[in-house]
Amino acid sequence: MKVYRSLDELPIIKNAIVTQGTFDGVHAAHKVILNRLKQIAKEKNGETVVMTFDPHPRMVLFPDDHGLKLLHTLDEKITALDNEGIDHLIIIPFTKEFSRLTSMQFIRDIMLNKIGTKVLVIGYNHRFGKNREGSFEHLKEYSNLYGFDVEEIPEQDIDEISVSSTRIRKALDEGDVKQAAKYLGRDYIVSGTVVKGKQLGRTIGFPTANIKVGDINKQIPADGVYAVKVFINNRTILGMLNCGVRPTVDGLTHAVEVHLFDFNEDLYNTTLSVAFVDKLRNEIKFENLQALTNQLEKDKLHALAIHSTTHNDN
Repeated sequence: MKVYRSLDELPIIKNAIVTQGTFDGVHAAHKVILNRLKQIAKEKNGETVVMTFDPHPRMVLFPDDHGLKLLHTLDEKITALDNEGIDHLIIIPFTKEFSRLTSMQFIRDIMLNKIGTKVLVIGYNHRFGKNREGSFEHLKEYSNLYGFDVEEIPEQDIDEISVSSTRIRKALDEGDVKQAAKYLGRDYIVSGTVVKGKQLGRTIGFPTANIKVGDINKQIPADGVYAVKVFINNRTILGMLNCGVRPTVDGLTHAVEVHLFDFNEDLYNTTLSVAFVDKLRNEIKFENLQALTNQLEKDKLHALAIHSTTHNDN
């Protein structure tokens, strides 16, 4: 997949079959659109083009609303779309100036003059342009004027999937990572760099890697203990992870810490990715470190049982 971070970088694209949107999470409903995009490209001997935006438009239009968390960092979104077999990805720097483009300017100046769109595929009830004025009806009108085709994914095709980024965020907020995985079609992943922590875990037999998540806008599942898979340098290591304030230790700072099973290598400054498999329990304050250690032993057995079942299912 070729990635362009400016419209000025674009080459001439043969028979550009285009869709556009935020594509946060690249979830099952997004894949309905992407699969149709690829199908049309095959039929018309064209090339698939996805246009997306960075930062997320809501973060520019509503800068004081700090409630939005993203399912994908930009790098994760690029990887996910690459995995879907897209030919070209255009990342538009989203600014307030860009948001003021009318629907006609967007179609004429960008979709046609810059990209050379032959077919535009959009999701049901998709809106675009200044004040979200653009609609499927606008597109049909302009398509006749400018000579391109437009296709809207039928409502029932999207409704049958019954997935949205909002629903996935809600599942993660509730710690329901299994439901989030069903919506996504894969385990939810958080990536970051291993930094030095208080190193208390190693004193009780459960050393942990303290993960600094690279993007402050990345959504972290609800506080609790989870069975996870960790991807390090093309290896997959099983483990368990705690999100929270560690109330038994200090309860002051929020941390994401993972304990890797049968692993004792130095990971400081290593970038790793964590796939959330299932939630084990809520975060609890224990009477003392021995009580915490006893519970961690039980958590490990629980996590291994989950990993064994998951492995057998695969």
